[in-house]
Amino acid sequence: MLGGLDGNLGIDDYSEPLNILVDSINNNNKLNPLSSIAFKNQLKDRFLVRQKLHKFISHKNFPDPAAPIFVIGLPRSGTTFLFNLLSLDNNHRSPLYWEIMNPLPLVKNNKQEVWRKRKINLELKFARVIIPKLKNMHHIRAETPEECELIATMNVRSFVYICMANIPEYVEYLKNCSFTSVFEWHKKFFQMLECSGRPNRWLLKDPSHIGHIPEIITTYPNAKFINIHRSPIESIGSFCSLTKNIRSTFSKYVESESIGETVLDFWQHSLNKGIEDRKVLPDNQIADIAYSEFINSPINSVKNVYEKLGLDLNIETENKMRDYLISQKSIKKEKHTYSLEEFNLSEEKVSKHFQNYVLNYKF
Repeated sequence: MLGGLDGNLGIDDYSEPLNILVDSINNNNKLNPLSSIAFKNQLKDRFLVRQKLHKFISHKNFPDPAAPIFVIGLPRSGTTFLFNLLSLDNNHRSPLYWEIMNPLPLVKNNKQEVWRKRKINLELKFARVIIPKLKNMHHIRAETPEECELIATMNVRSFVYICMANIPEYVEYLKNCSFTSVFEWHKKFFQMLECSGRPNRWLLKDPSHIGHIPEIITTYPNAKFINIHRSPIESIGSFCSLTKNIRSTFSKYVESESIGETVLDFWQHSLNKGIEDRKVLPDNQIADIAYSEFINSPINSVKNVYEKLGLDLNIETENKMRDYLISQKSIKKEKHTYSLEEFNLSEEKVSKHFQNYVLNYKF
């Protein structure tokens, strides 16, 4: 699986999840030839990034990265919209998609950066060809800020793979394994990026972060969190649809009912863990946003968050956010349609699984 890689990958924190993932893929899926190649190349590419990062960071002393802000919440709950809005603040810096996919060696001039962006955009264009609905569900460009779940793939601990295949054994492993090493590599990644400039704050996002607050705080004691809340009835149905569209590209047979059960179970576990773990956070370290209020009045919601976390929202940033919101209204987007019934789910079943969440938070 890792043939062709030479050099040190650092401490072996990857063999166990890699073996579980590969066995689970082989035992539960009938991948088409293109998909088998895609899986192998994805894993190999992420290990290549890890190898380069290990070589770059080893035997050097780097300061801790700038304190991060983590946008957390169920997937498909407005986290991307919020993330894009917050990224307009010049005090924030997020990893760009091309930096996550191909960060090293560090670019030394604009020509190198343009070449890497072009290469990544060609790969993304191909992805949109084989997964046509991906653009409307989660549009990515090489030069745009991107969430950091792909960093976790260097440790082979990421919900990304759940979207790609039916892997029940791996899902169980993810629910119970430690993510300490994930955030150790996460920290190394941002120490590396800071060699090209240190921001005032890092702005980061990954839906699965909601289940790993203790590991985040251990790695980043000064981290702050913005937790957006949307009805799980909407979030779960949307994520099931996203998963089905991605899996349909990789597998010859996709079972919608299995997707429904997996998505429901995995995110119920992550969310319930997050509800308990966040109780140890000081009040000024986490801010909550109701999805409905955010959609109806995004600027006011952002102002409330900044005030709660002790951040300054200047007039320049506010105007940039207002301009962004106006520009988004002019973009015609194809509606993402889905139903819970398609995945053998119902509003009643989802609400019951997330009863603890529904009772404690406003949507």
